[in-house]
Amino acid sequence: MTDETPAAETMWLTLPDVAALLGETPGRVSRMIDDRAFVAVRRDGVRVVPSAFFLGDRAIPSLRGTIILMQDAGFEDEEIVDWLFVSHPELGNAPIASLRAGRKAEVRRIAQALA
Repeated sequence: MTDETPAAETMWLTLPDVAALLGETPGRVSRMIDDRAFVAVRRDGVRVVPSAFFLGDRAIPSLRGTIILMQDAGFEDEEIVDWLFVSHPELGNAPIASLRAGRKAEVRRIAQALA
């Protein structure tokens, strides 16, 4: 992921920031990443998570299934984040915006076509 990607425009949260947001321990946040509730990428050597992955104090529920689908299709975490933030004509916006709006079926249909 480079700073030229649309994801570069998002606010990034460190894992301690995510822990504070969710009211969890940093260890629990790491387990949530392992369980694919959301993904973290490295920026300047620090693991960070896009703030758009959260609605209030919880991860977007439909994000996990989308991440798993993309991982099964061979995408790396950085590629998943990039894809989620690129606008798609079929959606009229970026997949992350559609997931935040509850439109997971449309996002997953497009993601499945990538496999």
